[in-house]
Amino acid sequence: MSQQPAIILSSLDYDRIDALLAKEKELSPVHEQLLLEMERATLLEPEQIPADVVTMHSRVRFKLKSSGKEFEKTLCYPHELAAYPDAISVFAPVGAALIGLAVGQYIDWPMPGGQSDQVEIVELVDQPERKGEYHR
Repeated sequence: MSQQPAIILSSLDYDRIDALLAKEKELSPVHEQLLLEMERATLLEPEQIPADVVTMHSRVRFKLKSSGKEFEKTLCYPHELAAYPDAISVFAPVGAALIGLAVGQYIDWPMPGGQSDQVEIVELVDQPERKGEYHR
């Protein structure tokens, strides 16, 4: 894997994800990779999050380098999947890759089946913090 990009997490997202992971009896490879990303992240208060950074409940357009295919999804917690018609869990392989990246950044990320791919942020369609929603 190449050098990974800097990532930014809100302290609220960090605390909520960390609490969910602490409840897991056994961590999957995706959970472990997400924890590694969280450990190296720059933490900011929700009010300080830049407008181009993917946070929880952000609607993000991204593409996978291997196929060039673009997707638009709302990043959510696993228990919220039914709340969004286009949901992707932060515990899914691609969902875990999205959190903390800014528009234009990409990350090499392990995918199911032992392959890896580059996930690139194309556009941040919606972000709660941009709208002043700091505790969502």
